[in-house]
Amino acid sequence: MVREILVSAYLIFFQIGFSLFKLFPLRKKTVFVASFGDNILYVEKALKKRYNGEIVILKDPSCRINFKEDEYVKVLPFDIRKHPFTYILGIYHLATSRHVFVDNYFGFLASATFRDSVTCVQLWHAAGAVKKFGLKDPTVEFRLPKARERFLSVYQTFDQVVVGSEKMATIFKESFGIDDQKIMRTGIPRTDFFFENEKMSRIKKDIEHRFPLISGKKVILYAPTFRDNELKKQKIRLNLEKLRTHLKDDYVFLIRLHPAVQESFDNPYPDFIMDVTSYPDVNELLVITDILITDYSSIPYEFALLNRPMIFYAYDFKEYTKMRGFWEDYFDSLPGPILTSTDDVLKTIQNRSFRLDEIHEFASTWNQYSNGNSSEKLIEQLYD
Repeated sequence: MVREILVSAYLIFFQIGFSLFKLFPLRKKTVFVASFGDNILYVEKALKKRYNGEIVILKDPSCRINFKEDEYVKVLPFDIRKHPFTYILGIYHLATSRHVFVDNYFGFLASATFRDSVTCVQLWHAAGAVKKFGLKDPTVEFRLPKARERFLSVYQTFDQVVVGSEKMATIFKESFGIDDQKIMRTGIPRTDFFFENEKMSRIKKDIEHRFPLISGKKVILYAPTFRDNELKKQKIRLNLEKLRTHLKDDYVFLIRLHPAVQESFDNPYPDFIMDVTSYPDVNELLVITDILITDYSSIPYEFALLNRPMIFYAYDFKEYTKMRGFWEDYFDSLPGPILTSTDDVLKTIQNRSFRLDEIHEFASTWNQYSNGNSSEKLIEQLYD
């Protein structure tokens, strides 16, 4: 109840500011609200090639991408607690922009009544979905009616939702309560990266130079999603000492925690493990990754484009199922072994018993519209 009161007060504040700034005329301006930021990075680059209007990036505290400012691009911290003045300035930009892009659920959209000529685009931050979210999140039914109304208000703000496949289009329509006319089938902007072979090769060399520990070793990337009860500090449920003992001669183990987790990982084995949570672009990390270990994250949908092995470490499957729920049968829908113990993970890596034959079909299904020019297609449709 206290939380709802605070949220309501915040939304009233936002609504008053937004309404006042709507008295100003619309400008030739595009505003991005960045939480994950990688899709926004690619759209912003494509936009600059054919657009001479103002570009403003409102950067959420969780965003790791380092956007560059220039004569056309302005980057502002969007954090009401630490940067109240720039937050208010951000409300002004939102109220006076012709195009608004977001890449996550932002509660303030419930109080942002955009003018009819304004287009609000949801880029989202995942090319596919394992767990349910939005209106289909099982926890929604336990929220107060006012909260559920707020969720729906946010989703109804979207004029367009960008997708990479028909499977994701169906999921968005159910999750956001939107119709097919709002689906934008241009592909996921950040997947353009995986079609730029020269760039990927250059980045791989740059990262290997930056992190000498990787040199001459194969790379395992462990990228778990967050748990609601571990948002402050996430516990690593792998026996890292055992993995180090058996793999350190041939492998380096990278750990990348979800942006929702507040505290970093305490690294006990810097000769084998690297914490890459703060590395800005996860796509670049995927380029150097030989084996991906994850759980219920959306990262496999893009990693599959590289046609490399994956392991799904679902040590808390029963508990997580009760809390979140899945769109499809978890054991039948993923292109890799699903394991619950460190011993099984170790054995799978040593024996290389992956399900590589399933990865290509998985990548094609979920990246149906992502063919290397998604960012350009999106800009062409919106700005012509």
